[in-house]
Amino acid sequence: MNYNKSNKYSKEFIQKNIMGPNPIKLLEELMEKHPLPKGSTVMDLGCGRGVTSVFLAKEYGLHVFATDLWVSPTENKQRFDQMSLTKNEIIPIKGEAHDLPYAEEFFDAVISIDSYHYFGLDKHYLGKHLLPLVKHGGQLLLVVPGFKQDIHHNLPEAFLLSWTVEDLQTFHDCAYWRNILEYTKGVEIISIEEMESNEECWKDWLACENEYAVGDRKAMNAGAGKYMNFIAIVLRRK
Repeated sequence: MNYNKSNKYSKEFIQKNIMGPNPIKLLEELMEKHPLPKGSTVMDLGCGRGVTSVFLAKEYGLHVFATDLWVSPTENKQRFDQMSLTKNEIIPIKGEAHDLPYAEEFFDAVISIDSYHYFGLDKHYLGKHLLPLVKHGGQLLLVVPGFKQDIHHNLPEAFLLSWTVEDLQTFHDCAYWRNILEYTKGVEIISIEEMESNEECWKDWLACENEYAVGDRKAMNAGAGKYMNFIAIVLRRK
């Protein structure tokens, strides 16, 4: 991919604000294949410092509810103000994934980049907590980190240079995710597939001086990346 939209954003802005492998490049790949109509109302679930929310509002003209538990909405609002985004374009919200402060059938779509794996592996989560917030016919566009093949039974030592076994419990392959998602009634699985942006997005993250990025370098330099990927999940509420 050329990442024409992502490359508009300065290296300084990206390195200062991302909290993992470059999320806007993941988002650009996802949106290129699964675009949403301009003006759609969307929740950006687990938005962190709001980089993906800014991207959705500026590049795709979506009305975004930037939702995160750990980064304060006040901090995100300041960032959005600096990017000249108004409340008609983007609204920062504090919300926990199991207790989201929204009406049922409020959103045209839910987007979640590199966060859904923290709560969505519970097979009850989607149907109980998230799907009701999406209009019938609306989409859920999710990106999760994973393995090319599930290797928990024989985890390469390279991973343990940066992460514990527990840290990796949310990483799985496409087949594992399909099994989880098929449990939920009222949702159509459009696609579950590996993405091409894995290496590119990790390269941007490992170039940061964020302490977590520095910590991740040991495993990635030892070859852990060859077992990893990002998985794009596209769902539609029936």
